[in-house]
Amino acid sequence: MSRSLRMRSLLAMGASVTVLAAVATPAFAQTTPGAQQGGGNVLEELVVTAQKKEEALQDVPIAVSAFSQDSLEAQKIDGGPNLQLAIPNVTFAKGNFTNSFNFAIRGIGNKAVGVSTDGGVGVHENNAPLQSGNLFDAEFFDVERVEVLRGPQGTLYGRNATGGVVNIITAKPTDTFEAQIRAEIGNYSTQKLRGMINMPIVGDKLAIRVAGNYLKRDGFVTNTYNGHKVDDRDLYSTRVSVMFNPTDSLRTNFMWEHFNEDDSRARVGKQLCTKDNGPATLGGVPTGAARAFLTQGCQNASLYSNNAYGTVNTSGTLTGELGNIFGFTSGDANAGDTTSHDLREIETLFDPIYQSSSDIYQFNLDYDLTDQLTLTAMTSYSEGEVYTKLDYNRNVSTVPFNSTGLSPGGFFTDPQVGTTNKFTTLDVSSGTSKQWSQEIRLQSNFDGPLNFNFGGIYFDYKTVTDYYVIGNSLTMSAMALNFQKTGNPNCSPVALPTTCIGIDPNATPDGSGHNYYDNRSPYHLKSNALFGELYWQANEKLKFTLGLRRTHDDKTLDVYDTVLLSPGIGLKQSTTNPQEKSVFNELTGRFGFDYKLTDDNLLYAFYSKGYKGGGSNPPAAVGSAVKPQFDPEFVNAFELGSKNTLMGGSLMLNATGFYYDYQGYQISKIVSRTSVNENINATVYGLELESVWSPVHNLRLNANVGYLHTKIADGVASIDTMDRTQHNPAYTLVKAGPSLPNAAVGSNCVVTTAGAATIIGAGAGATLPFACGGPQVYQAFLQTPAALGGAGLPPATAAFLANMTGLYNYGAGYSIEGTTADLSGNELPNSPHWTTSVGAQYTWDFSGGWSATLRGDYYRQSKQFTRVYNTAYDTLESWDNTTVTLKVEKPEWGLSIDAYVKNLSDDTPITDAYTTDDSSGLFTNLITLEPRTYGVSVTKSF
Repeated sequence: MSRSLRMRSLLAMGASVTVLAAVATPAFAQTTPGAQQGGGNVLEELVVTAQKKEEALQDVPIAVSAFSQDSLEAQKIDGGPNLQLAIPNVTFAKGNFTNSFNFAIRGIGNKAVGVSTDGGVGVHENNAPLQSGNLFDAEFFDVERVEVLRGPQGTLYGRNATGGVVNIITAKPTDTFEAQIRAEIGNYSTQKLRGMINMPIVGDKLAIRVAGNYLKRDGFVTNTYNGHKVDDRDLYSTRVSVMFNPTDSLRTNFMWEHFNEDDSRARVGKQLCTKDNGPATLGGVPTGAARAFLTQGCQNASLYSNNAYGTVNTSGTLTGELGNIFGFTSGDANAGDTTSHDLREIETLFDPIYQSSSDIYQFNLDYDLTDQLTLTAMTSYSEGEVYTKLDYNRNVSTVPFNSTGLSPGGFFTDPQVGTTNKFTTLDVSSGTSKQWSQEIRLQSNFDGPLNFNFGGIYFDYKTVTDYYVIGNSLTMSAMALNFQKTGNPNCSPVALPTTCIGIDPNATPDGSGHNYYDNRSPYHLKSNALFGELYWQANEKLKFTLGLRRTHDDKTLDVYDTVLLSPGIGLKQSTTNPQEKSVFNELTGRFGFDYKLTDDNLLYAFYSKGYKGGGSNPPAAVGSAVKPQFDPEFVNAFELGSKNTLMGGSLMLNATGFYYDYQGYQISKIVSRTSVNENINATVYGLELESVWSPVHNLRLNANVGYLHTKIADGVASIDTMDRTQHNPAYTLVKAGPSLPNAAVGSNCVVTTAGAATIIGAGAGATLPFACGGPQVYQAFLQTPAALGGAGLPPATAAFLANMTGLYNYGAGYSIEGTTADLSGNELPNSPHWTTSVGAQYTWDFSGGWSATLRGDYYRQSKQFTRVYNTAYDTLESWDNTTVTLKVEKPEWGLSIDAYVKNLSDDTPITDAYTTDDSSGLFTNLITLEPRTYGVSVTKSF
């Protein structure tokens, strides 16, 4: 038996699998000094299940990092977001929408947005897949370990694992009584309480384990409008596990895990915008009042400039444009306003609301059919619901509404927003989900050279999500249109269903109103797969692995019409396209070998093919530049690795090199107020080095380095909504007006600068928003009588302005939507070239059985881009982070006292950013790191 197979007790430490990146606990298991070579301690290994069977970490021919509960606490890895600080080539950022995040491994994550998209990194709990979970929300507690597998894992772990897998293995009941309680206090009035109790009931046959975690703290962000602290936490998790082993050959485990949160967590951070005032002149012609229709809200400019702390030009938004058209605003409602340069300060009329709950039920069964054959059945069911509410713009406008018939004295009472004289927009993101999976596997353990791991899985996931954008300007616009069409702003949509826009009277929107935007998405995913791996031990040193998986994905999206500002009441399923179906059948797998140079040196090489399903783009956004469906992702991955235990067991040094040929990587952008996805091809390659060294007794050093290079293929192009004209002065951006049959109100279009200048010079600049409908629609609007909502121009004048001014005389590559940006050679988003982490800890032993361990960890991430366009606007600067911990303990008493400081320098780096759409003014929502936190905890074990 190899040395690595003998060293299985490192569960208390949590070293990193490919490189033991998590060397973080105060106590690696160690040998006596006299038994060592090299003067250090033998570093013992963690047992992992990366290949769905128990193996010593250094024997697994996969790049994996694993962390025990002790190591998570020692490095202050409280939850999923902190894992990036300890693993090479991993990045993490929460998403713009509820319960969304981008956990990226080697540049592959989830930059697609939408209910029918899948993450590129699979999240599993106890080897069972979770389509939606709380990796971003919840904290780790009472876990046996957390495993992060880097690289495609589609054979054993499933369909959406092209980047890798995060697998949370919870602690199971045992036949020994034990209990632990841990209490913590810290700055921001932090209070944490964590505990567990394990109770054997019938020897090693029946046992129960109960664990829980509670967190409450004040907010990291200040709302300067009311002085409140927001982005706080008030959440708890509980878990009950029952072990029942009626015979030696039959082992079962049941688990119920509950999560609940109710606080003012902010889905996203501060909002930045370099204000776009629009051109003062076009072709030498002053734009005058038409300037308000020639702004996109925010410019394509760096997030790190002083100008980025401006506010959105509301004329470049849907709500602001309508306000200007109907007269309750006059230009930019944020004129002269800027925001604080402190990224932890926002200004909102109300505080965020965040409510989330979920339950996970699992039943696992292992039955030994013979001494060499084990049947495993894993059943998992989960359900969850979430509701969040947020100020859409996160600043309070400076210019009140004009006094009109709808807003006397400048004040307006909106059913959802309330009474105010301020331009106010909010969004609500909510949803419910249910999922069920059943996996059955048969695994062999023959003495001969051949073994196998075969199985099948069925997965069923249902969800209904609603994303609302609600604004008092939208409701006023609906009432103005009602007055224009019916003579009564408060008309009845029931009596006049073809002309009257329905107003939802409820404070909490129920989806019936046409005075707000509601993107409702009922979605059903059914997936099944057959998979297996065959292992051939050719000789004592050489083993070959062949894995295959056949996956069938069936995705159904119920399509609801976009009803914002349209006549009628209530949401209705589309009559022309009620459902979008996407069906995929794909064969993936892996083939490779691992070779034991010695008992302490493993070399492996593998080829893997990974797959992630495509899906449907929203019909409302489908047009000439948007495909009805986005394609699946495929990756051909080649990996070469080496795992080494050196210097008598005191040094672990591992290296991994990889190359990906990536086809169809899914990226998202906002079109017509909804997220759409498109595909790009890319190549990815890189190197990972991980090391742990104990040069002398009680000293541990670790270092991890990841290098990553990503390159988008030649010939890939995409329209950049931040720069539709690609800086070409021959073209001008225009805001689309309402009631156009082929353009969403508030979206942006492109016309020729010369044509727009001619129209403004002719005194018809106020009609430009309707030019986004194209020449025929524009001409019809111009000659429609003013009493019927048109411009009321003579037919000859209308024909001249629409067809003879050169407004639509586009050059090569240009259209009314703009022109594409060449992405050839650009980098994938969230793919920093370098990720580096180093750590050191030293333990002092004192009399009476006391010891003290001081540990420090430093992490650095180099520059990266948030989008595929790689402009100055997309650039995120490099950032670093330092954590220091001190642990004083007396194991004989089961007592430990811990103190920590996280983010020692109290920096606020931008870790990701989200670009919104044309109709919102193209503002940017930031994702930032948490501020400096510190605290002390006391743990008592029994």
